[in-house]
Amino acid sequence: MQKLLFHDRDRFRAQALFLGEDINLKTLEDDVCLATMPLMVSVGEYACAVLFDYGAVVLFNLESVEKVAFLTKLSSRVRGSFANPETEEVEVHLNFGESERAKEGKILLHEFSVERLQIVADILAKSVVLSHYETSLATVFDQIEPFAASLQRENRGRRQSRELLRQLGTTLLVQHKIVGRVEIIDKPELLWESPQLENLYLRLEDEYEIRERHNALERKLELITQTAQTVLEFMQHSSSQRVEWYVVILIVVEILISLYDIIFKG
Repeated sequence: MQKLLFHDRDRFRAQALFLGEDINLKTLEDDVCLATMPLMVSVGEYACAVLFDYGAVVLFNLESVEKVAFLTKLSSRVRGSFANPETEEVEVHLNFGESERAKEGKILLHEFSVERLQIVADILAKSVVLSHYETSLATVFDQIEPFAASLQRENRGRRQSRELLRQLGTTLLVQHKIVGRVEIIDKPELLWESPQLENLYLRLEDEYEIRERHNALERKLELITQTAQTVLEFMQHSSSQRVEWYVVILIVVEILISLYDIIFKG
């Protein structure tokens, strides 16, 4: 039997935050656990939170004071905290007359069960992660463009090479995060135990465009990687050519010196 929450309410606010690189969930033993996969804990008497080890948290029905207190407590468990965490808010409504889905900025549910809120949390967490990397990759795109243009110039130096390597590293880290750790397009393990909620998950996934946004990010990541690799290879080729010319010049100089010795000193 599914456990129900918020018995006295027909709506409440949900807020997702992408706090940092990861959250140490093992240190939450003092909190009242409502469920696992993903981890859901009670916050006060009338609120709860769902936490993900990849750095996201989704808050349900927290007042401002409770939110500040909970996030302050959680901060010591977050590694690599972001200065300006990505956030997303939505109202969750109890609605028996319509299908369970997102509609006009609200999420409609037939009941506020733990499992349903875990599904909502999974989608909102993935959405804020995507928003974070959509913004950061837009910045990388702005930075990578001048490097691509440098293919037509000769003033490519070590500083540019180092910057390109840094951009490649950033890109690979993003790929590892969204594909390896967040598993953006994978269904949550919860659906193995609650297959009746798969339709809700698929509707929310579609309405938040999770797969489309993930695929768009993948294409951008691939383009950034290819561009950076091409520029680096061109730089390395140009560097090799310069070394070859230095060797040729040294050989010519040596020959000229030998000829000088033969002609003028022979």
